[in-house]
Amino acid sequence: MKPKLTLKNIAKELDVSISTVSKALRDSPEIGEETRAKIKAFAKHYNYKPNNIALSLKNRKTKTIGIIIPEIVHHFFTTVISGVEKVANEMGYNVLVCLSDNSFDKEVLNMEMLANGSTDGFILSLAKETMQKGDYHHLVEVINQGMPVVLFDRVVEDISCDKVIIDDVSGARKAVQHLIDTGCKRIGLLTTVDYVSVGKLRTHGYKQALADNNYPINEDLILKIEEMEDSELQIKEFLEEQNVDGIFAVNEHFAISAVKTVQDQGKKVPDDVSVIGFTDGELSRLFIPSLTTVSQHGTRIGEESARLLIEKLERTPSPDDYYKTILVETELVVRNSTKSKI
Repeated sequence: MKPKLTLKNIAKELDVSISTVSKALRDSPEIGEETRAKIKAFAKHYNYKPNNIALSLKNRKTKTIGIIIPEIVHHFFTTVISGVEKVANEMGYNVLVCLSDNSFDKEVLNMEMLANGSTDGFILSLAKETMQKGDYHHLVEVINQGMPVVLFDRVVEDISCDKVIIDDVSGARKAVQHLIDTGCKRIGLLTTVDYVSVGKLRTHGYKQALADNNYPINEDLILKIEEMEDSELQIKEFLEEQNVDGIFAVNEHFAISAVKTVQDQGKKVPDDVSVIGFTDGELSRLFIPSLTTVSQHGTRIGEESARLLIEKLERTPSPDDYYKTILVETELVVRNSTKSKI
């Protein structure tokens, strides 16, 4: 028995991207006529059968929802999954979890697989590469075919669907304000590149807090990290070059790398340098010193995401349906990596 031909197989054989194949098979004007014809001829010759999402939706209910997350290194995503499973199981639904590894192609393939009769709807946080490309055709296609989608954490305004988010700007402002209130004068920022929405928003919050307190915004004190694998070395080099007495990191791993680097330099946390992270996972609580952090309440985000999705699945679609955005409040959890307020 021949294995089923997939978008990935076609892309590999014709030396094009998965996105190009997907768009060509839907006659997207973004793809040149010659390329479209070549891809469609290949697919026809080898009897490629695309997913028929609309047909499958009419004929079945799997009572299963799919979650696609960009990475598992962050405690935040595990808490979101826990929240989704709690609500889904209470309401008689099963959960399938897939990992995109921050890859656009893998995100597209995961959605293709899960939409092919495996799930009734999706909960996902966008891959870093998807946000970089700004290509959301796979999401738009699924939504247009009637399959509900809930985006959380990393979301984009371009997609019309339900969303569950936190106020990243406000959370960052709380963190930086705490550093200022405890006497920090030169506050460094460890963030992500701008196309990752949460990093961009938290950077904005950092700058707002500085401006609110008439602190100058020094771009030399901002480190934008693209690859997690290189983050520890980049943070080490950054802190060797910049003299800071406070650090705000947009995630837990950056914060812990900063503490280790400060200690390796023979300095003390928080006596010489205060550090605040974002997420409030196990590492923040158990690390020595324990980390002051902004809690995202990941479990609640997961619970709200599951409720939104299942609410859509349980009722008959209506032209009057509208999309909701639920805002989950953040909380500053003060521990031992920052000094007491002056």
